Amino acid sequence: MFKGRFVLITGFSGAGKSGALHSFEDLGFFCMDNLPPALIPKFAELCIQSGGKINRVALVCDIRGGELFDGLFEALDRLEEMGFDYEILFLEASEEILIRRFKETRRRHPLAERGSITEAIREERSRLEDIRGKADVIIDTSDLAPADLKEKINRLYAPEQWEKNILITIISFGYKYGLPLDADLVLDVRFLPNPHYVESLRHLDGNHPHVHNYIWKWAITHRFFQKLKDMIQFLIPCYIKEGKPQLVIAIGCTGGRHRSVSLSNELASLLAGESYSVRTEHRDINKV
Repeated sequence: MFKGRFVLITGFSGAGKSGALHSFEDLGFFCMDNLPPALIPKFAELCIQSGGKINRVALVCDIRGGELFDGLFEALDRLEEMGFDYEILFLEASEEILIRRFKETRRRHPLAERGSITEAIREERSRLEDIRGKADVIIDTSDLAPADLKEKINRLYAPEQWEKNILITIISFGYKYGLPLDADLVLDVRFLPNPHYVESLRHLDGNHPHVHNYIWKWAITHRFFQKLKDMIQFLIPCYIKEGKPQLVIAIGCTGGRHRSVSLSNELASLLAGESYSVRTEHRDINKV
């Protein structure tokens, strides 16, 4: 028996199915696009046989399948015969919005060969009427930005994790070796007291407790970190709401061995304690 979530995404061309699939992918779902309906039961059997390894699935099946799409109800009947639970997410938008999106992207509607975009949209609407009636969730994306659609999907399909749904990477680095190219936020801690000028600490790095104690014995370190903590705790929920899947925070000192390493470790520990997914990279810690 399959114990998980099996979501079939369908709906109008141009309504945002690709964006929806990316949102499911960010939530950790196994995702497939433009799957022929005849293969849906076979994939369901694979999920059952995986022994729980494939337990959250999102599949897009739509009019791009041509005549094959007409077999969708037969495939769904087969799932029901198997006792396999599934959900249907249907995305739609107004005719005016769909026309505008196709003109802006200059993409061709899958049914446009038979007439104008307007005629294609109306034909698609007619062909999808029955599957729309069977949908568990219908989302009208006419007035939704991509980030708004992402938030809706997060709330509907992963309410327990959407508030923490971001991967945070904290990179310590040395300015003498250049900025990390993929950083979203860059923080300069070269103003803090430098262990490099303490003979007994110079050969150590920021992971060593002696270096850590030296950096954190100063009031300015604690004042800075409190302000940094306030800023980061304010920003992260805003980034999540905007739909940002990952955040790279770079903390730099002169050589990337002492201050930046210690501050990165402390920030990573703070965020991990708040249940965020955090990884730390000390880029220049071994450079001389």
